[in-house]
Amino acid sequence: MTALRAVALTCSLKPSPAPSSTELLAGQVLDELRGHGVECESIRVVDHDVRPGVEKDMGDGDAWPSIRDKVLGADILVLASPTWVGHMSSVAQRVLERLDAELSETDDEGRPLMFGKVAVTAVVGNEDGAHKITADLFQALNDTGFTIPAQGGTYWNGEAMTPGDYNDLDDTPDAVASTNATLARNATHLATLLTTTPYPAK
Repeated sequence: MTALRAVALTCSLKPSPAPSSTELLAGQVLDELRGHGVECESIRVVDHDVRPGVEKDMGDGDAWPSIRDKVLGADILVLASPTWVGHMSSVAQRVLERLDAELSETDDEGRPLMFGKVAVTAVVGNEDGAHKITADLFQALNDTGFTIPAQGGTYWNGEAMTPGDYNDLDDTPDAVASTNATLARNATHLATLLTTTPYPAK
């Protein structure tokens, strides 16, 4: 059986090579997936010229089509966002808007292209909002056709109104590490099931 593939879309507002807590948490999730034999790739979306819109290709140098190809080639999508003013980043919102185009894209049997794919989320920030962001991401990804595994979201919230980032921690908190491991285990299991037994076309 071909190895499963995962791609992480990290929606930090910081372009590379700036350190990113969001990328750190996404990378930890990918490391857990690698432990289950999943081939992984990470993309920091802000490094690419992803145009606003709800089409597959907005033309004029739009970078989304190449990113979309990575998503189509993966079995698992990791969508990672920081928390800003209690919400997902504008970059994450743009990714969801671009994924909206997939609602009209189907395979040869009429199933939406994302029906065979699993999505998980990672949210980080030093303010409240992770649960709301996770819920919004889950709803949008599920609407698009992705399947969400049990406990498919991981997050870290620092103490509100205090300085400090996930990047600043000396060690990964036990609760986060445990959640990352469960998320990866369940995502791999579900992706394997969907690969071997796809959703029925009718």
